[in-house]
Amino acid sequence: MILPIVAYGDPVLRKKCKEIPEDYPKLDELIENMWETMYNAFGVGLAAPQIGRPIRLFLVDSSPFAEDEELELQEREELKKLKRVFINPTIVEEEGEEWAFNEGCLSIPEIREDVFRKPKIVIEYQDENFKEHRETFTGLAARVIQHEYDHIEGILFTDKLSSLKKRLLKGKLSGISKGKIKIDYKMRFPEMKKGR
Repeated sequence: MILPIVAYGDPVLRKKCKEIPEDYPKLDELIENMWETMYNAFGVGLAAPQIGRPIRLFLVDSSPFAEDEELELQEREELKKLKRVFINPTIVEEEGEEWAFNEGCLSIPEIREDVFRKPKIVIEYQDENFKEHRETFTGLAARVIQHEYDHIEGILFTDKLSSLKKRLLKGKLSGISKGKIKIDYKMRFPEMKKGR
């Protein structure tokens, strides 16, 4: 089932999310719905708060980036294989020289900005069967994970922009929270006038 994606301005996007117990009700169904929702919106990642759930869960499928011929073959191969569910994750290390990449977000449509992030991370997480993992990711794969991880910490990519950029985007962001945008996937807007 395709779920509405929560738009910028909704308080759920600002919550530090709670851990998920193994007996979380209908978790398989939720994960299935999240995959469907993400693919329907042509996303490469989706975090639970983006569908209104303040829990430590996100999914990533970076295979669309594998088509980018500017990337080295090895990185393209890694991106092609990265399709994961991350439950109760913790980034334990971030290292390297920060680099910029133009990011967007399904909760903040029509806005893309360069965001600086470190190129290498080590993350501990559980998969959909609650099996423990510890993995290292680099480059774009690391970035996609960092972006989704920020969501479960209540951080949006726009928080990482300069104060000047934030001021310039203020009107656009306000418009998004009021639903004043054209999008081709289901969204829920926090400030949209009821009864329209």
